[in-house]
Amino acid sequence: MTDLPFNMSPKTYARIGGMLYLVIIALGLFGESFIRDRLIVSGDATATAANIASMEALWRFGIAAELFLLACAVTLTWIFYVLLRPVSGDLALLATFFNLVSMALEAVIQLSFVAALFPLGKAAYLRAFTPEQLSVMAYLSARLYSYGFGVSLIFFACYCLVMGYLIVKSGYLPRPLGVLLQIAGLCYLTNSFALLLAPDFAHRIFPAILAPAFIGELSLALWLSLKGVDVAKWQERASPLRLQVP
Repeated sequence: MTDLPFNMSPKTYARIGGMLYLVIIALGLFGESFIRDRLIVSGDATATAANIASMEALWRFGIAAELFLLACAVTLTWIFYVLLRPVSGDLALLATFFNLVSMALEAVIQLSFVAALFPLGKAAYLRAFTPEQLSVMAYLSARLYSYGFGVSLIFFACYCLVMGYLIVKSGYLPRPLGVLLQIAGLCYLTNSFALLLAPDFAHRIFPAILAPAFIGELSLALWLSLKGVDVAKWQERASPLRLQVP
């Protein structure tokens, strides 16, 4: 296993990746359920602005938690590349690029949450606007996140599709996990393009459309955490790579 960084077993990589994946899922659910759903009131700019202003510390914590989530996701992406490159180095690299684009977009869209705080501040220049106008500006900044995140999920969906294919072909991870991940990718694509092209339809299918995606990702995270990979089969697939190293 000298071709692995830090000379760790692929099972160790898998279990670290699984735990990171569980952290990512937990932080994502926390941010959506306990912060955004709690503070953002759909269609009510005044109530949303009042919630953000009164619970600014929670709002800022949510931003920090999302950035920590992305740091975990970068590490997880590298782990998946290490684990799946024996199947196809080119496709593993393609999947990595898809997810890096997704994470970069998600990191940038976090600025919309930061921007929501500015109209609620006490700077003198804000007196040029009425309280209603300031509330609307804060609300629009907060709402922008859902569309930006939807765009980032298009690239993450492509990542899931490629990753699912690699898992199916690997032989050292269960094929059903790869299929579930590909279904997750299709669900993400459907949700994101519906949000951009037919918002009313997107609202009707959400959040049911994401339930299969949650099941697929959680199943993969739990399997990696508890079982890891079949080391003997991983080594069998990786041995031709070692023979190619000069």
